[in-house]
Amino acid sequence: MVAALIDADGSHKHPFSHRLVSPQVPVRDLADAIHALCTLHGRQPGILDHALERNRQQGLQGWLDVSLEGFAVERALLAKLASAAGPLPSTPGQAESESAVAGQRHALDMLAQSDRTGCAIGAAVALVIDWAAMRRVLDAAAQRFGIATPSYELPLPQETDTIVAAAAETPSIERAMAFGVQQVLAQHRGLWDLLEARASARDRH
Repeated sequence: MVAALIDADGSHKHPFSHRLVSPQVPVRDLADAIHALCTLHGRQPGILDHALERNRQQGLQGWLDVSLEGFAVERALLAKLASAAGPLPSTPGQAESESAVAGQRHALDMLAQSDRTGCAIGAAVALVIDWAAMRRVLDAAAQRFGIATPSYELPLPQETDTIVAAAAETPSIERAMAFGVQQVLAQHRGLWDLLEARASARDRH
């Protein structure tokens, strides 16, 4: 169920995520995406930190530890790229955009801190699998900004699939995991929609 949700609604399906890795994309669009991703996922504690804190399933501990270590690398890369990108590109409706991304960040924090067993791990799984599409954007930005990128250290999808199967001990936990996945993917879709709208607004001005 989880794999099907991500395959259907993951960031790799959003047209703007593909546009951002095109060699022709304006640097300002890449810079905007990097700053937004930094706001959404560049701070601690994040989804994985909360999931680890709430984890009561021993079999998930190793996967969470590896994911946390891998995401620390991604977070450091995000910070480096945000610094290289410079200030946010001038965009109409900036205050509203900042408020929208802050709202997304809050929604993800609340989701990852849910006491419903399975919800936080579902959110963590969605982040780890969906991050592959985000990393392609980071790699494109790094190439444009002249920054070397570290190796990708997050768990492979096959490893995560195994963890998902182990974590879904009961139908209720599986449903909670699916809910966590759906909510993270919805916030990511909202982010791509926002970035696409901001790029269009800049193009018109």
